[in-house]
Amino acid sequence: MRRPGFDEALVAPHLAFLDGLRADGLLELTGGFGDRSGGAYLLRGVADLDAAKAIVERDPLAIHGASDIVVHEWNTR
Repeated sequence: MRRPGFDEALVAPHLAFLDGLRADGLLELTGGFGDRSGGAYLLRGVADLDAAKAIVERDPLAIHGASDIVVHEWNTR
C-alpha cells in the first residue's frame, strides 16, 4: 500500500524490478489496485516465506520506504 507522499518516480524502477522477476521465472501475476492505493504481485517457485521476503526487500518501493509491503504465504487449492 502506498504511503502518504508516494513518489511516482519510483514506479519505473519498481516495474523494472518486476520485469526482472518475470525474466527469472519468479513472477506469476502482478497488478495495481483500481483505487491506486497500491498493488500486489504473486511470486512462484520460491522456496519458503523467508526467501519471498528476501526478494521483496529488493523492491525499490521497499528500499525507499514508499509503500508498506506485506508478504503472505498463500495456500491455494
